[in-house]
Amino acid sequence: MADAEPGTAAAVPAPPTRRATELRRLLEIVALCGLVVAQPLLDVVGRSPDFFLFHGAGTAEILLLVAFYVVVPPLVCWLPGALIGLAGPPVRRTAHLVTVGLLLVALAVQVGKHLLPIRGMSLLAAALLAGAAVTWAYRRWGGLGQLLRLAAVGPAVFVVLFVFTSPASAVVLGSERTSAGPGTATGDGEHPPVVVLILDELPLLSLLGPDGRIDAERYPNFAELAAGSTWYRNATAVSGWTPYALPAMLSGRYPEREVAPHYSQHPDNLFSALGGTYQIRAQESITELCAPSRCEAESATAALPVLFQETAALLGQILSPVESHDDPTASFREPTRRDAGLAGGDVPTDPRFRFDALDDNQPARFTTFIDGLATPDQGPTLHFLHLLMPHAPWSYLPSGVRYEAPEDFPNEGAGWVELARQRHLAQLGYTDGLIGQTLAALRSSGRYDDALLVVTADHGVSFTLGEQGRGMGAVRAAPAEVLWVPTFVKEPGQQAGRVDDRNWEHVDLLPTIAAHAGIDLPFEVDGRCGSCPPRERADKQFRDVPGQPVTVPGPATFAALTTGQAGPPLPAPLVPELVGRAVAELPVTDDGVRATISNADSYTDVDPASGNLPALAYGELPDRVRTGAPLAVAVNGRIATVVPALAPDAEGRRFAALITDESLWRSGDNRVEIFEVVGDGTELRRRTD
Repeated sequence: MADAEPGTAAAVPAPPTRRATELRRLLEIVALCGLVVAQPLLDVVGRSPDFFLFHGAGTAEILLLVAFYVVVPPLVCWLPGALIGLAGPPVRRTAHLVTVGLLLVALAVQVGKHLLPIRGMSLLAAALLAGAAVTWAYRRWGGLGQLLRLAAVGPAVFVVLFVFTSPASAVVLGSERTSAGPGTATGDGEHPPVVVLILDELPLLSLLGPDGRIDAERYPNFAELAAGSTWYRNATAVSGWTPYALPAMLSGRYPEREVAPHYSQHPDNLFSALGGTYQIRAQESITELCAPSRCEAESATAALPVLFQETAALLGQILSPVESHDDPTASFREPTRRDAGLAGGDVPTDPRFRFDALDDNQPARFTTFIDGLATPDQGPTLHFLHLLMPHAPWSYLPSGVRYEAPEDFPNEGAGWVELARQRHLAQLGYTDGLIGQTLAALRSSGRYDDALLVVTADHGVSFTLGEQGRGMGAVRAAPAEVLWVPTFVKEPGQQAGRVDDRNWEHVDLLPTIAAHAGIDLPFEVDGRCGSCPPRERADKQFRDVPGQPVTVPGPATFAALTTGQAGPPLPAPLVPELVGRAVAELPVTDDGVRATISNADSYTDVDPASGNLPALAYGELPDRVRTGAPLAVAVNGRIATVVPALAPDAEGRRFAALITDESLWRSGDNRVEIFEVVGDGTELRRRTD
């Protein structure tokens, strides 16, 4: 560099303008928000295309959601500092430094959850220290700021990866791949009505009584279905995750790739095969396997506000220093008829299934499905419904009454697993009513005798203590609960029920439907039809991860499967002789130590005719109450159930009880009391006022 001329000052770079400085600050915040918000959020939802499919989100809605989380958080973080900066440059510098520091702490929390075993306050303290150290380094060395500004391109990269390479890209782009085409009609050209109802997260064992048969007292409609159809008792799921299990069922092929449950990824399936001969009325939940060329697009079940609500809750989990064990699919609650704004239909006459008072609680997809069965068919028609019942979240009593439960209620641990199973079985009772409605609709429309009716479930779920869920741990510990699912096929003209114990795997579903419908499949499948020679092997093929088959031993007989597996239909009350007794009949002592009912406000102004009841009582217990102590829960002076005091967890010492006797509730204010059962059950100790 040449020396400056004598008498002139050396050239000094001009300080950046205020506008340039603000631009630099904005770019730094864009980079940090991209790492803290956009990247982790897009990564999770990008790997979960079923999230968008369940909520009926189209391309425009998805892109608006993505744009919001890329653009709005940086502006929200930058704008307050810019406004504060009107007080002067020193204040502005401090405000920006605080913003950068907070974002670095949030980033440190996420990194710490991946690298460190600590959680909660310990992780937050470590993140504060790490964030403070990096903030000090940022303030001292300008190189970190330059690096952040270069990283401002990150959000754009994250969006490109989400749109074009993530599993959700199939939903965003939605291009229709060429399939093998429709199947060829066979035989004399007669094609029966085809009705397919696929339930979700339903172990076969949940339907069985102690004798290994369908429990007709608790599930009369499932028992009626079995009495008139072929029950494939040895039927198993091929995956524990619906986005893999359902495409396998409808394509006849084992899951081999981790792709979206979308027609662009699975072009050869039930809908494409029958679409040349059959009209299709399909109600899908978390798949979109029926291409627009075959099916009319369903109206969206959720507007952008619902998507924002769900993703905001997900972002809260991501940013929290507390580990969340929530199953993301637990948020997949079937929208009710009222949610969807649908008008009421015909009212069933079965008094056990009280839709005369609870009509609004009927799932919207089921309403549309039943309405389709009531509509005359113009030629051969496939009626298809995938219904998320009795899938969690569990919120129905057998009658159809709804109740509320905290979203973060644990399903693991002694006491909690038993409660989860009780709630699952209660919702299964409600699902049994839906089966009854389906049978009634088929009969009233005149379709029942001629129809091919298929009722099954995509997979089960384990309620084994320590291995609750559908992952490989649950498969190894309780395969009978995860793999074996109810599968009923009523053939056209079938009058009497029969049992078939062949080694059925759910890739057999499509070829079985096609054979009865008189359709030759135009593509190869891994399954075999129900009338074809059975498999010689007894073991089962399961794919927790597509392309990675796991062999699970099959039972030699159905009795071998159920022996020692089913357990009691419901956890029995600890002191059953107390249930139904009036509190006034028993001596009650009082030591002044009280429990807290967390949802006490819900017991005022109850309207049993509304279809909603506060049927789940829960709260906190004093330390004096020992773990496992029997607690009598009384409603309006009568004991409804007896449950154990649960072991302490991160939320303290708690109790929870499902109250299934609806007759105990009255209109208006209700009184719920908790008593500790003393001794042999002949005395109570008051635990609430």
